[in-house]
Amino acid sequence: MATLPITKKGAEKLKAELHQLKTVDRPWVINSISEARAQGDLSENAEYDAAKDRQGFIEGRIQEIEGKLSAAQIIDPTEVDAGGKVVFGSTIELEDEDTGDKVTYQIVGEDEADIKLGRVNISSPIARALIGKSEGDTAEVQAPGGIKRYEIIAVMYI
Repeated sequence: MATLPITKKGAEKLKAELHQLKTVDRPWVINSISEARAQGDLSENAEYDAAKDRQGFIEGRIQEIEGKLSAAQIIDPTEVDAGGKVVFGSTIELEDEDTGDKVTYQIVGEDEADIKLGRVNISSPIARALIGKSEGDTAEVQAPGGIKRYEIIAVMYI
């Protein structure tokens, strides 16, 4: 199985979600199923059906997270020494060459990506355009509105 890159923070977040699912959500749904069974006829019991659906979701999510963590290659951006190049986990400050707008992105794994928080997926067009570049380089990104050019202002490993 191929390894999946994930930052240390991302792995900790997945581990916390897994802990929540196993120690809080799973026991709660088991209790809900027991209570629904005690009410009698299961064929017309909406609480029982809802609890069974929730149980299926929880068990599926537990398996998904465990699979991702077992295949994870955890990378701590603070320990990366890439000689100023853009790599997985690095935080990059960019300037749009057309508008002069500045943005900051961190390149992260699929589960951590959230553009509102400035985290872009390693397989996104902007991340692919940035990987391997250094401060002062220009990256061209194929965006829906055409090609955008960004100058790399800073590369940080934070």
